[in-house]
Amino acid sequence: MTKEQILAQCNKRCPGTLMETLSIEYTDVDLTAKTLTGRMPVSPKVYQPDGVLHGGAMVALAESIGSAAVHIFLDTQNAVVRGIEISANHVKSMREGYVYAVAQLVHSGRTMQLWKIDLADESGTLISSCKLTTLSLPKK
Repeated sequence: MTKEQILAQCNKRCPGTLMETLSIEYTDVDLTAKTLTGRMPVSPKVYQPDGVLHGGAMVALAESIGSAAVHIFLDTQNAVVRGIEISANHVKSMREGYVYAVAQLVHSGRTMQLWKIDLADESGTLISSCKLTTLSLPKK
């Protein structure tokens, strides 16, 4: 599949999901580097009560991009893949613009995978660094 076909397929799966609720869209894929990029608008819809981007919304963005990357870069035809742990270190806040997430496969073992997902603002400033661990089990 081409890059455009992959992104269209990812975005086609969003209606009726959390990704639609948070206006998350998949924007780039690099098949060589094994990365998937997506973005989410920062607006009052994803604010904490004090008017900055909610950490939970950032984690939802990270897991959404990481989970979609699983389906691009791993064999999900023969395996069921589930997220088993996600952690985040929020280093900066945002009030407006887009927050971008880039998921990259760090390690792919027989059953466990490790993904690094960095979130940044439009100028590339790091906002949050996340780690997603996924588990692959054979389909029955």
